[in-house]
Amino acid sequence: MTTIYLLRHGALAGDSRERFVGQIDLPLAPEGIRQAEALAEALRNHAIAALYCSDLQRCRQTAEIIAGALHVPVTEHSELREISLGDWEGLPRQQVAERWADQFAARGRNIEHYRPPGGESFADCLARALPIWQDILHCGHEAVAVIGHAGLNRVLLCHMLGLPIADLFRIGQDYGCINIIERNGDRPSVKLVNGSPSDLVPTEPQSGTAASAAHDSTKRAA
Repeated sequence: MTTIYLLRHGALAGDSRERFVGQIDLPLAPEGIRQAEALAEALRNHAIAALYCSDLQRCRQTAEIIAGALHVPVTEHSELREISLGDWEGLPRQQVAERWADQFAARGRNIEHYRPPGGESFADCLARALPIWQDILHCGHEAVAVIGHAGLNRVLLCHMLGLPIADLFRIGQDYGCINIIERNGDRPSVKLVNGSPSDLVPTEPQSGTAASAAHDSTKRAA
C-alpha cells in the first residue's frame, strides 16, 4: 500500500484571493512559511520517503521547508502546476468579470472545458497532470507527499472520487491543507480532504514502515 499526502502550498502575499493567480510565480507570505513549517512538523513521523511538487515558487518553497525537516529528496514537475489562466493571469476577478463579461459568464456555465484566452480549462489541467500522478501512485514507496495547488488538487480529487469536474469548487482546499489518499491495488481511496496538520495523529518513528494517519482522521471523504 502507498499513502500519498496531497498538500496545498502555504499562503501567498497580497490580495491573491481576489485575483486570478494561476501560474504567476509568487512566493510564500510569512503566514505561508509558518503553514509549511506546521506541515513539516505534522509529517515528521509519517515515514515520508519522497516529496513531489509543482515547479512554481510557492510549491517549491513549501516542499523545501518540509524536505529540510524530513531529510527527503524533492522532485519538481511542471505538469503539477496550477491551471494556466492566460490573459486573465494576475487580474482582479472583478475586472475580468467586467472587461470580459461574456467570456467570464461562459466560464461559469462550463467550468470544466472553458479556456480563458491563452489559457487552459480544468479538463486540460487534469489531462496534463494525470500521467505524473499515476507515476506517483505507483512509485513503490510506502508514503510520499505531493505539494500542489488548489485547482490542481481539486481536479485530481474529483477524478479519484468519481465527481464531475464541474463540481470541483465543492471541494475545499485551504492554504496548507492536507488530503490523504491510499492506493492498495489499482484504485486509490480518498481518506481525508482539506484537513489540517492537527488532523494527523502523531506516530512513533518506525523503521521502514509508513504510519497511516488516514484511518484515525476526523475529516473523512464521502
